[in-house]
Amino acid sequence: MRKETKHYDLIILGRGAAAFSAAIKGSEISKGEMTIAMIGTGPLGGTCVNVGCVPSKYLLEASHRVFMPKHPRIDGIYETIVDHDISAVMKGLRSYVSDARESKYAEVIKNYNNVTLYDGLGKFLDRKTVEIGDDREKKIGIVSGSNILIATGSHPSIPNIEGLRDAGYLTSDSLWGIDKLPSSVAIIGGGSIGLEIGQALLHFGSKVIIIEALDSLLPQTEPEIGSALRALLEKEGMQFYMRARIDSVHKYKGRKLVEIITHKGKEKIAVDEILVATGREPNTGSLNLEVAGVKTDSRGLILTESSMRTTSPGIYAAGDCVSKRLFLETLAAREGVIAVSNMFGETANIDYGSSTWAVFTYPQVAGVGMTENEFSKKNGSCLCRTFPLSNLTKASIMGETEGLIKITVDPKDNRIVGMQIMAPNATDIITEGAYAVRNGYTIDDIISTSHIFPSMSEGIKIAAQSFIRDITKMSCCVE
Repeated sequence: MRKETKHYDLIILGRGAAAFSAAIKGSEISKGEMTIAMIGTGPLGGTCVNVGCVPSKYLLEASHRVFMPKHPRIDGIYETIVDHDISAVMKGLRSYVSDARESKYAEVIKNYNNVTLYDGLGKFLDRKTVEIGDDREKKIGIVSGSNILIATGSHPSIPNIEGLRDAGYLTSDSLWGIDKLPSSVAIIGGGSIGLEIGQALLHFGSKVIIIEALDSLLPQTEPEIGSALRALLEKEGMQFYMRARIDSVHKYKGRKLVEIITHKGKEKIAVDEILVATGREPNTGSLNLEVAGVKTDSRGLILTESSMRTTSPGIYAAGDCVSKRLFLETLAAREGVIAVSNMFGETANIDYGSSTWAVFTYPQVAGVGMTENEFSKKNGSCLCRTFPLSNLTKASIMGETEGLIKITVDPKDNRIVGMQIMAPNATDIITEGAYAVRNGYTIDDIISTSHIFPSMSEGIKIAAQSFIRDITKMSCCVE
């Protein structure tokens, strides 16, 4: 006999960034009258605050405080060794994450009396009904909803490598529990997660080896940026095995032996720890999506329209469980807002074309819009310019010249269609590129806008000027 069903105006499966932004938006547009059920397990806040953006950036910032004083970039500033305790750093990291989760999620949701939290796993019984159970499949209750948002997030994807599970490994979910720095670590995957965590461990003193199946780092970046970042990381001491496949992993004399295959043949690498950073996969397998008529792609990611509606009327999806190119906390939150807006009478569509992305290595990498190759494939040709930071006054003053800015332009009308930046504060200044791509700004719009001198953001203006003149023959502040 079916348990009594409780009805809600909105059911949200998940409790991360997309889920919270959706619940808040629904509460705002209904002035607190909308009844909302939020169903999920694990700590409130999902991936970002607990095991993603927040702890990884904390660890990076802490590691830079150790590394930078030992590698001064200005004459007359001498090498300084910074005493540190990795156990205390990790304790501080976990404390910060706990405080952020409490202040930004647990305390926030208390302001919304119309939201009911269910601690359990939801699965569809039909298009309007969700059964809630615990992790032992014990039924907690049944709810129905006029509208349902799937925002269940993702978990680390673990490759099927012989011996890996027996040898043991860390992921971007489990790393934050360590209290001792591994003296050496092999990182499987040269994407943003692997490079961010890898540089943090490197800056604290670990020997870091990146094993990547592709022939370049960060496939979403322009090749000039991927090459420049790799060169900088190698200069810092990071090792790379590119176009490499892991054959097997074994325990060996208290360490872990990784057998890899490259174009040179087989090679064995002995390390103290392994970090798997081969991406994430969606938490959709247990949702029983078939009975709800919700379709996914081959990876289990949910197919949506620009309104965030799935293939089933009344069911929407947002966040890392959605099929798309970029997986970002801010994007997940935006998707949650757009989904609820469309559910309840407002019209909104996601704009992936002007969505920014970032990699928080040092220097940082950030981008928006299309790459040179993407635009050329679609339109036949493009105009592009690459501006090295070695030509930027502020970068030279800071001793931070190992970076660049690349702008891609539509040759028909000089509209900026893409921008990528490698610079210490790339994540701060890429927003100018986002405005340009979203609003159809031209290089003339950038040039005619006043920029502070000297500043890193001035580099965007000079990069735009490089389309119309030889910047090596410019004095400062030429318009």
